[in-house]
Amino acid sequence: MINKHIEHPEDTILTGDLSVLNAFTADNHYSVKIDGSPAIVWGTHPENGRFFVGTKSVFNKRTPKVNYTVKDIENNHPDFELQSILIRCLHSLPHTDRVFQGDFIGFGGYRDYKPNAISYTLSEVQNTAVVVAPHTEYTGNSMRTLTASPLMDKLGSGFIQPNAWISEYKGNVMNIEMMIGFARQMATLVDFATPKEAELLKKDLNAYIRDGDEVVAEEFANYQLVRLWLLVENIKTEYMKLMRDDFNVECFLGNDYIDGEGYVMTGKHGVYKLVNRWVFSHYNFNIVRS
Repeated sequence: MINKHIEHPEDTILTGDLSVLNAFTADNHYSVKIDGSPAIVWGTHPENGRFFVGTKSVFNKRTPKVNYTVKDIENNHPDFELQSILIRCLHSLPHTDRVFQGDFIGFGGYRDYKPNAISYTLSEVQNTAVVVAPHTEYTGNSMRTLTASPLMDKLGSGFIQPNAWISEYKGNVMNIEMMIGFARQMATLVDFATPKEAELLKKDLNAYIRDGDEVVAEEFANYQLVRLWLLVENIKTEYMKLMRDDFNVECFLGNDYIDGEGYVMTGKHGVYKLVNRWVFSHYNFNIVRS
């Protein structure tokens, strides 16, 4: 139903699911991962045909917060800043017979935005009422049973939807294919974790990333599994070197210039986020949010 949390490729292998190794050599759809907030869901309600806006709370099981009017927004969302965002979205987002989700970047009229951790300087002033980066479409006949899928087409002006693709530099491709073959061999020697064990291991690995410490496999009880995790993380890093996009923007994390948050890779083998965790996740773990 609701757009689920997208995993890092290396985290998905902890329970023995090696689908991501197939994904790295398959045809995929790529999108630029944009660090906006809050998530905005909008479109035509499949059950009553009315246009609505909201956050991901439109999918709440007990009390879905679906907003058709300004009064609905005021009743459902006591936070004034969120009210302002949703009211502007209600009045400004083009009506559609579909249902979309995107990240709110900011109000129009500016080039510089900091919707979340990353600061963006766009190439042009955004002459729209709101700036939104759509990434997901929902289909179905009921809000409770909607199916999420990556948004493949462009919604037009006023939306941030850069193109992303993978280059075909043979040297990198051959290196990646060799590492994937090695990962498959290594996997035959690994004692994979149960789902509960994997969650605990991810917490331990995230602690290393948060503290900026090198992950040393031999410091873990299941060191063979962590060795495989490190290899898949390295495959991802090499893969990201092949990624290209036309997002004409300057990105800053704090005072540091960065290439961007990363990408989302979608195909028949799954959906994965390609992010440099040692930069972006480390910053996210340590940032003091108001």
